[in-house]
Amino acid sequence: MATGELNPNHYPAQRAAKAVQHYLNTRYGSPYRVLILNRVHSGFAEDVADSGRKYKLEISVQDLISNKTEKCTAEVLFPRGEQQRPPQVQASLEELPNTNTKAEEEALFQKYKTNQSLLTENLPDSYGHIDPDMEPFWHLGSTAASFIMLSESTENTLYNMAQVANVTQLETENDQLKFDYHVLLHDMISQEIIHWKLLFTWSPPEGVKVLQMEKLPHSHHNETPQNNN
Repeated sequence: MATGELNPNHYPAQRAAKAVQHYLNTRYGSPYRVLILNRVHSGFAEDVADSGRKYKLEISVQDLISNKTEKCTAEVLFPRGEQQRPPQVQASLEELPNTNTKAEEEALFQKYKTNQSLLTENLPDSYGHIDPDMEPFWHLGSTAASFIMLSESTENTLYNMAQVANVTQLETENDQLKFDYHVLLHDMISQEIIHWKLLFTWSPPEGVKVLQMEKLPHSHHNETPQNNN
């Protein structure tokens, strides 16, 4: 792996920046805010004794919904060792893009708080289409999937969420909406489609809280990624 100044467009800088994207979504993502990597402005890598490799980055992230961008500085440490561990990320956003999402979040929460019939498959569908009413649940799945992608990120991976295979709303608990998701992740390096099951809760004040992440057995179905954000 290269050290020193990095080409912002090459894989080492892009992989580290993707880990930052997933980290930010675990902190700030919601049905109405999903942050994606817009651009890597600069990157620097160094070996840190026996700890691992540290990346220092200046990037721009974009709110997928509002299209607004914001600068971000970050450090990412990919730990060394025989056992894979999640990268350690520190990131500072100057300001959250499109922070005015409270009204939409509260309206969605109230609409589904007493609803127990949400059951859908394939977001997007085989034609790449998502019904507007289901877009918040695609964004919610993207946010929850970032917990997986951050945990699984290494210097040799580059994850995106490809599809929500299905989502089921479970009984509301402790004033939290509860969901069971089956998501398909796309590793851009190996081109592998990886199936995961996610159990999590969400509410406007608490955000996404992941209760369980389970990697599912490999499927031989031919899935084609519909979305690489």
